[in-house]
This record gives sequence, structure tokens and C-alpha cells, in this order.
Amino acid sequence: MRIIVCIKQVPETKSVKMDEKTGTVIRKGVQAIINPLDLYAIESALILKEKYGAETIALSMGPPQAVEALKEAMAMGINQAVLVSDKAFAGSDTWATAYILAAAIRKSGGGDLILCGERATDGDTGQVGPELAATLDLPVATYVNAIESIESGHCRVRRLVENGVEELNVQLPGVITVVKEVGEPRLPTLRGKLRAKAAEIKILTLAELDVDKKMIGLEGSPTRVVKIFRPQVTRNGKIVHVADEKQLAAATEEFFNFLHTRGVDLP
Repeated sequence: MRIIVCIKQVPETKSVKMDEKTGTVIRKGVQAIINPLDLYAIESALILKEKYGAETIALSMGPPQAVEALKEAMAMGINQAVLVSDKAFAGSDTWATAYILAAAIRKSGGGDLILCGERATDGDTGQVGPELAATLDLPVATYVNAIESIESGHCRVRRLVENGVEELNVQLPGVITVVKEVGEPRLPTLRGKLRAKAAEIKILTLAELDVDKKMIGLEGSPTRVVKIFRPQVTRNGKIVHVADEKQLAAATEEFFNFLHTRGVDLP
């Protein structure tokens, strides 16, 4: 069995900055980590590796420094890693990203199961997993909180839905996106860190992938951020400090007058 885990390197939450002209995340010079929700996909792959002897591969698209995220995944126990990296991919939205990742998966020989995190903390869309399944024409199960078994070409899962839990048999090959309840991510081991440090990460560029240049990057993205603004987190209000009963009476009268101007009359 071959399991591919799609992960993303994202800016540390407190370090997120946006380019107001392009509407994209500024990644240069910003501390980056593995998308926290992708750690649960990694853990799911490792559990299946231990249970079924599966071969596990981490796949990521991003700038050259995303190699560090892939090495961390290998330190946790993932067998191999592939980075999809090219300046031509910059600015890709979720659809273009899924299109590029699908091409990379085909180039890498495909997989029996493709695992993704629920969503990325920088984009927060949860779209890449389902879009990847659509591009590869594979069945998909989202919001999976337990992968129970794999047998006879099917993966039995439980997924969270609005009114409870749904049980599904997903035909393989297929795509699954997981949520936190699937398992607590393990920490990298010293042996794993040493192995990851010495490992060579395979890098796929535009020239090595069978993709249409018109469907990648900003030009090939059907969605884009058209405006960025900072929301006002405080309202223009008035603070009244009350020190005695006279000020309390005045403040109360002012409050009731305010409500009256807004069409609210209390008995």
C-alpha cells in the first residue's frame, strides 16, 4: 500500500502578513511551520504504516524552504518526501494548487490513499483535498475522525457531519481529509531527525510536470483576493465613569436616551 500525505508549510500564526497588491501571503523572511492540521494527516499515515506496512510519502508545494517541513514529517516517521517548487507556481489559488499537486502525484506514481489535513491555517478554505480528488477523479471523504480499517480495496472511515457521525466505505484509490480527533500527532524522534537530516528530498519543477501553464500561478487561478482591509475591532463608543449616585443617575438617563434614539423604549 502506498500512502501520500499532502502537507503545507505555513507562516507561524502570529507572523502572518499579506501583500495588499497581490492578495497573497508574504512568506519570505517569515518563520514557517508545518500546517498544524496537517500533522493529523501525518499521524494517520503513520498509524496505517504500522498497521499495514504501508509506504508513506509526504508531498508539499511551496518555496525551497518548504523542504524543512518535509524533513520534519520524515523525522516523525514518513518514509519519503517530494517538494513541488517553481516560481511559476507562485500565487496559485486552491484550484491551481490541487491541479499542480495532482500532476505531481501522477508523476510520482500515484497512491492507494491520499491524506490531507482538514484545512490550512493561512487560507482556511478546506478546499484543496476535495479539489485534488476531483482533479484525479477519485472518491473523497472529508472531516474523517477515524480510519477504522482497510480491506478488499476499501477504506472504512467515520466522518463528522452536522447531526452526528457517518460511516463510509471509501473505494481505493481515494482521498481522505482528517480532523483532530483522528489521533494525537507524535513527536519526531532523535533517530528520525538524524535520518531526515541525511535524506535527499526529491524536487519537482514545472519542467518535470505535465501541466498547462495557463492553469497555474496567479494567471491560472479562477479565484483571487480582490481587496484586503483591516477590520475595525472596536466600536466608536463612549465610556462613562461613575463615582457617585448623581453621576449614576446622569449616566442612566443618558443610556435610556441613547436607546430611545435607536427605537428601543423600555417600560
